[in-house]
Parts: sequence; structure tokens; C-alpha cells
Amino acid sequence: MIKQGKGWRLGWRADAPVYKGLVGAEDWAMELTEEEMRDFCRLLRQIHQTVADLSKHLMPEESLVCEVESELLWLGAEGFPDNYSLRLILSQPRRAEGTWPPHAIPELLQASQSLGLF
Repeated sequence: MIKQGKGWRLGWRADAPVYKGLVGAEDWAMELTEEEMRDFCRLLRQIHQTVADLSKHLMPEESLVCEVESELLWLGAEGFPDNYSLRLILSQPRRAEGTWPPHAIPELLQASQSLGLF
């Protein structure tokens, strides 16, 4: 099953032997193991909540930078609480990197929650 929207793609195939997940944007994609995909979904939810919490302490003109990570991957948000981009770095055992534009984040978050992996 692959879900996609403007600027994002997200896929899950539970019966795949190794790479069960897929994350991507319009011009890139990477396959993830089940552990990586679970971490991605969990950290995406966590960074979204952290951005919402930080927004209460910012002036309207202030931007933010927020990072969350696990042993397998790192996520970073940069921008304004209601308009931030997201960067993913896959750290081990292989390396990969990708970014999503601000307009893609709300739908990406909603799609990740619908997978029920966290």
C-alpha cells in the first residue's frame, strides 16, 4: 500500500522480507526496515508535538529548529510552528537523507498515523 500527496509518499508492505516501509517526496524515496519505519512514525509524531509545544513560547515572527532521533534515524524540523520543513537522515546500517517541504507535513503526519505502527 502506497499513500501519496503533494510532496510526499509513504508506503507499507507487511509481507515484504526486509524493507517493509517506504518514505519519500516527489523526487526521492527510500525503503525502510520495519524498525526504521516504526521509529520514523513515532519520531514524526514526537517532533510534531514538540513543535506544537514550542509554539506556545514563541513570538509570531520567531522561527524554530527542533530535532529528535533514535539509534536508527534523525528528524529535524525548521521553520515556523505552522509552516516547517522536515529533514530525515537514516543513520544505520546504511545512510540516506531526504527532505519534505512545509506543505507536505500535515498530510504526511496524517498518513503515518493511519499506518498504526506506533
